[in-house]
Amino acid sequence: MSELGQKIKAVFRTAAVYKNPSNYEVFNGRNLPSFVKDYLISAHIDGSGTFRREALVHFLDAHIPIDNNAILARLKRGETLTLLTRFIVTTDLAKNLTHFAIPDMGIKASDTQIPGFLTDQFPDDLIDGEKWGLLKIVYIAPYEGGRGYIEMASFKPFRPMEKFDLDSIRMCREQFSINEWIDVIISSMEYTPTAFKNLTQKLEFITRLLPFIEPRLNMVELAPKGTGKSYVYGNLSKFVWLLGGGRVTRAKLFYDRSTKRPGIMRSFDLVAFDEIQSITFSDPLEMRSFLKNYLEYGNVKVDNYEFMSECGLMLLGNIPLSESGYPLDTRYFDTLPESFKESALLDRFHGFIEGWLIPRVNVDMAIHDWTLNVEFFSEVLHRLRTETVYAKVVDEMIEIPPKADMRHTKAVKRMATAYLKLLFPNVVSKEMISPEDFDMYCLQPAIRRRDIIRQQCSNIDSEASYSKPMPEYRIKL
Repeated sequence: MSELGQKIKAVFRTAAVYKNPSNYEVFNGRNLPSFVKDYLISAHIDGSGTFRREALVHFLDAHIPIDNNAILARLKRGETLTLLTRFIVTTDLAKNLTHFAIPDMGIKASDTQIPGFLTDQFPDDLIDGEKWGLLKIVYIAPYEGGRGYIEMASFKPFRPMEKFDLDSIRMCREQFSINEWIDVIISSMEYTPTAFKNLTQKLEFITRLLPFIEPRLNMVELAPKGTGKSYVYGNLSKFVWLLGGGRVTRAKLFYDRSTKRPGIMRSFDLVAFDEIQSITFSDPLEMRSFLKNYLEYGNVKVDNYEFMSECGLMLLGNIPLSESGYPLDTRYFDTLPESFKESALLDRFHGFIEGWLIPRVNVDMAIHDWTLNVEFFSEVLHRLRTETVYAKVVDEMIEIPPKADMRHTKAVKRMATAYLKLLFPNVVSKEMISPEDFDMYCLQPAIRRRDIIRQQCSNIDSEASYSKPMPEYRIKL
């Protein structure tokens, strides 16, 4: 156990978990995100710190079966099943019914019902969208010409870290130096801080979390394969949807005309397009138009329906590197698919992550120490999204030069706000942070990331606004 690990355990207490990679082997054969694994590990460690492996195996066998293909057959035989699972709620207003689907187990929404007493009991949980929870389900056989269906008999929300407040988080943060806190964040992302060579690598890595913590922050990351992009966006938070390649439609993202239902960007904090080079749009012109409008204003209009959301968008792609470890070409956006190669679209992304600065993942990088429970960590990021005090601090600290470009200014302020939330969640007034720290950790990184977007747009389009240097943002004296 490291000195930092001991401090995390002492400061965060029940929100800390000991990450022993050998303990997590119990999940082999079950594809579960980290926030679920951490919850289950923590629930099966007794007061003396002993891991009750057999008890967890029994729980997994009972509630997260490996053979999902047998679920329907077991229900039809009359078994009542209690499952810890991801499920999707949909409402049918015409029939006054609420349905649920469990795609991983072959259970379709059209074959299910959620009784009214459960939707009344959990009005904030059993609403349309993707959820995690402990479900008791039973098959109701057909009778007198009716059709059979699967009913949700009981429900327990997956919300193990519900009882905490941001003031206590701020108090905890006060007990760590900035360098220690950066290492706390890295360990909470399930990596060993000592695996990173320098502060530059560490900051590049944790910048991946900015769209988790700031509403409608849109970013691009290009990196070589094996640097953990998919893992970060696919495992650390139930509020993030990782979309891995393939065809993307307006119906999936924004609004489905046929079902009259909003798309996934209504229900999540962030949608990440993984393997961007392999993503195609069903209607490229339509999607480009919708994306430009959404990225700028947070809404799009489909027929008479106005879709609105605070969900961010992340583009993740690979980029070839030279032997020295840097991109072969300085025209980074040339690696994007044609649908994205438009300056007016890319200019609406706030910042760029230089993924080639992040080390390639190896087995020694997995955390083997005390760190924050991933579920707790992701809840903290989620709750900080709606805290407006940080934007106020940024407004009071940044001096905006006359005639500064509006998109540059919005992007810099948003990223600076996200960095402030992530690195200094304890700072709720400008007097609580030194100008030097704010400049080094919040303002300058935000300017640099926005400037990369500007430069790359200039490579695509020689318009004068892209060729001008970034405005000279400064700290107010």
